Amino acid sequence: MRKNVKDIDINYIQYGNGTQDIVLLHGWGQNIAMMRPLGDLFQDKYKITILDLPGFGESKEPVEPWSIDDYVDCLNLFLKELKVKKPILMGHSFGGRVAIAYSANYKVHKLCLFGSPCMRNRELTTKEKTLKALKKIPFLNNLAEVAKNYIGSRDYKAASPIMRQTLVNVINQDLTDCAKNIMVPTLLIWGELDTEAPVDEARELEKIIPDAGLVVLAGLGHYAYLDNLPQVYKILLAFLKED
Repeated sequence: MRKNVKDIDINYIQYGNGTQDIVLLHGWGQNIAMMRPLGDLFQDKYKITILDLPGFGESKEPVEPWSIDDYVDCLNLFLKELKVKKPILMGHSFGGRVAIAYSANYKVHKLCLFGSPCMRNRELTTKEKTLKALKKIPFLNNLAEVAKNYIGSRDYKAASPIMRQTLVNVINQDLTDCAKNIMVPTLLIWGELDTEAPVDEARELEKIIPDAGLVVLAGLGHYAYLDNLPQVYKILLAFLKED
C-alpha cells in the first residue's frame, strides 16, 4: 500500500486483528521485511503497521537531507492519515531513534527499543578523527569528501548523497533530552555483543527514561531481536500484558 506524506510516497503494510495498534520502525538501510517477523507474531491480537521509512525500501527518499525531527514529523502525519492513535511503538536501531523522539512529543501507549543508540557522547573513532582533521585544512576539504567514500561506514558508502547527509544528521543528533521526556513504560532489548549500539549505552538509556527496563540477550549482537525471536516474543508478550 502507498500513502503520500510530505510529498513522499510511503510504502507500508497493515494487517492483523484487535483494537490496539503496534507500529514497527526498521533500522538504517533496512525495510519492512526486517520488522515483519515481529509483526507476524502479534497479528492475532493487535493491528500491525509497518512502513518503509522515507529513503528506504520502496518509499521515496526526501528531496533534501532530513533530521530525526523530519522523520518524526513525517511519522506523525502518516499515522494521522491512517487514524492510528496512541500506538505501541517498536523500533530497531535508526527506527528506535525515531521512536525515541516521537514518543517524547506524541502520545504512545508503550515503547520498545532494540539496539537503539541515542546519545552523542562517545569517543571518536580513528576514522572520524582523520576526517575531522582533514576538514580543518582549507585545501584538503575536497579530499575529506573523497576520503569518506573509502573510510566511512558501510551505511554511508551505500547511501545516495541526500541520504549520506541524512545519516550524518541522524547520528550527530543527541536524543538525551527526548529520552528524559518519555513518560510511558519502555522496554529496552539489547544484544550483549552489539557493536553498533554498545550495551553500556542501553544501561545509560535505562537510567534516563523515567519508566524503563533493560533486558540484555547474552551472546547476541545488533540484530538480537531477530537472532532469538522466540525469546524476544516471550519478553514482549509479558511486557505488553502488564496493563
